[in-house]
Amino acid sequence: MKKLSLDSLNRLTVEDYREAKKFPLVVILDNIRSMNNVGAFFRTCDAFRIEKLFLCGYTPLPPHREITKSALGAENAVDWEHAERTQDLVAQLKQEGYQVLAIEQAEKSTPLHQFQWTGEDRLAIVFGNEVSGVDDDVMELADGCLEIPQYGTKHSLNVSVTGGIVLWQLVSGNLMKR
Repeated sequence: MKKLSLDSLNRLTVEDYREAKKFPLVVILDNIRSMNNVGAFFRTCDAFRIEKLFLCGYTPLPPHREITKSALGAENAVDWEHAERTQDLVAQLKQEGYQVLAIEQAEKSTPLHQFQWTGEDRLAIVFGNEVSGVDDDVMELADGCLEIPQYGTKHSLNVSVTGGIVLWQLVSGNLMKR
């Protein structure tokens, strides 16, 4: 078995990526502290052609070398925007027709593998702070909550790992439609 070279992968250019059809899915980072996590989200959003990444509150913003270190340039391809208050952004997205789901361990959360998304409806996914999770005010506005079932001794996954799992699960059932 031989690994593929970067040239043989036929990746899109930044310009082609910006013109490519995206999933009607936006990602909201609610007060993420780590620039490495922010960079990882840029790469994950790039990998799955997410419509837009919203960096809210005190979430670090590009350009910054620590974000670029993990984003590897994806911050130049992925459409992103800063929002001062996550609650205001969530309210706006709901008015625009997005279903807003928090990723959190909460009462009445839906296990991720049981959630069905057709890839047609507009969806906004909120990922919370590395320590405190999704803000309570945002939880009250969310239309629902998804949770990754876990079976070990720890109660959570790193937020960027969670992002990769959640976004793959959401888009993987819709890949043939693209």
